[in-house]
Amino acid sequence: MASFVKINDFVANAVENMDLESDQLIIALSNTAPSSESSNPTADGNGILGNVTQISYSNISGSNPRNLTTTSSGQTGGVYKLILADLTLTASGGSVAAFRYIYIYNDTVTSPADPLIGYYDYGSSLTLNDGDTFTIDFSPSNGVIQLT
Repeated sequence: MASFVKINDFVANAVENMDLESDQLIIALSNTAPSSESSNPTADGNGILGNVTQISYSNISGSNPRNLTTTSSGQTGGVYKLILADLTLTASGGSVAAFRYIYIYNDTVTSPADPLIGYYDYGSSLTLNDGDTFTIDFSPSNGVIQLT
């Protein structure tokens, strides 16, 4: 499984702008390395979706196929965990463009618009052909993120 990389700006946005328990979180797919973007989204001050080159989503099936579901959000012993339900993407009507990076962003927050939380780097590009599925497996024990 790919490792999660936290976006620098997430820390301030989480404290100042986000309610991770109830805000709508969404994934964005990209085949462009963060360091190759014109404004690297991992650098301080650049952690928004607008700095990510997204692929076309035209052949991913479902009414809201990229929306994430929060399973639980809370802290125990001073450690906060965000647990998300696994998400399965399905190619329908054709292939889905190649992607390597799966970003998680907050679609509820408007200032800044669509702040990034982090991303997974799968190490090489993935392509879904018509009928293929891909499951993003979020750890139910460790959560997507832990804050201490």
